[in-house]
Amino acid sequence: MATFPFPFPQTTYRYSTNVEPGRAAVSTPAGQWGEAVVDIDSEYHHELAERARILAVDPSRYAVLPHMHVAAWDAALDLMRELALTHPDQCDLTLLERGARPTYRWRNDLLGIDHTFVLGDTDTLPPEHPEPLGWIAAQVQEDIVLLDQRDGVLYGDAGVVTFAADWSFGFDVGMTFLEIHGPVPRLHAEGVITRAHEFLKRLEPGEVYRRTNWTLTVGRRLDVSTELYPEWGPDREWVQTLDDEDFGRLVHLRVEVQHLIRLPESGAVMFLIRTYLLPLADLAGVEHWRLRTAEVLRELPDDMAEYKGIAKYRHRTADWLLAH
Repeated sequence: MATFPFPFPQTTYRYSTNVEPGRAAVSTPAGQWGEAVVDIDSEYHHELAERARILAVDPSRYAVLPHMHVAAWDAALDLMRELALTHPDQCDLTLLERGARPTYRWRNDLLGIDHTFVLGDTDTLPPEHPEPLGWIAAQVQEDIVLLDQRDGVLYGDAGVVTFAADWSFGFDVGMTFLEIHGPVPRLHAEGVITRAHEFLKRLEPGEVYRRTNWTLTVGRRLDVSTELYPEWGPDREWVQTLDDEDFGRLVHLRVEVQHLIRLPESGAVMFLIRTYLLPLADLAGVEHWRLRTAEVLRELPDDMAEYKGIAKYRHRTADWLLAH
C-alpha cells in the first residue's frame, strides 16, 4: 500500500506519452513511490521464482538477437549499478581491474550471490545463467526490453518479459516500436505513438525517464500474456458472477511503472516494466484512490475499455468502489 504507484492524476484517462523524469519521489495518501529505478519489495523472492518457472516452461519469453549481445552486457551492468545505488546494504558492484577486459565483483546478499566476472566474457558468468541478460533478469522484478536504434527506427531486439499484460514478447521480438504498438486504439490516429518514438530516439546516454500504464486483472496473476489467454481469458466472464466480497478480493488494479533509459556503451534504449497489483478491497481503504478509480472507469471510452480487456466488468468495478 505504502509504495503502490497509483496511476490516475486526473478524473479521466486517455493514452498519452505521460513521460516524466525518473528517480523523483511521488507522494500519495498512503506513502510514496518512485525514488528507485529498480524497486525491491516484499514480493522479490516470489516474483523471481515465478519468472524462473515461466522461463522454464516457455523459453520464448527470453530473446537476444545476435547483434544485441553488447547491449545485453550494457543492460546487465547498468542494472547492477542501479541495485547497488538504491540498495547499498544488500548489493555492491566493485571494479577490480580496468583495461580492455574490465573485471567486476558483484554481490547480491538477497540471493546469496558473490561472483566475479569479466565484462563481455560469458564464460565468466555462473553456469546456471550463462548470458548477461538472463542473469540480471533473475535478480530484478522488472521485465526488460532492449530497443536497438537503426536508421532512425527503434526495434525491440532483445528482452526478458515474463509478466506481459495481454501481449507476447516472443511474437513481437524484432518488430519496430511502431509495429509493436499497432493494435492499441487511438495511439496512431492521435499521434501519441509517433511522439513517443521521437522522444525515445532523442534520449541521451544516462538519462532516465518513466511513465505508468494500467489495467484490471482478476487474481494475482502476473503472467497474462497472449500465450496463456485460454487460462486467464475466461476470468472476464466468471468474475461477474462473484459475490461482492470475492469480487473485491479478486479484482486487482494492475499498474506498470515503465522506465526508459539510454544505455551508455551500446546506445540501446532499455525499457523496464515493473508490475504492481492491488486488490479492490485494499484500494478502497484509501478514499482518494477509491473515488478517483471509480470516476476513471466510468468515463473511460468503450474502445479503450475493450482493448484493455475490462469492458465486461469495468462498470461493476466502478460501482463496487463507490459502494465500499
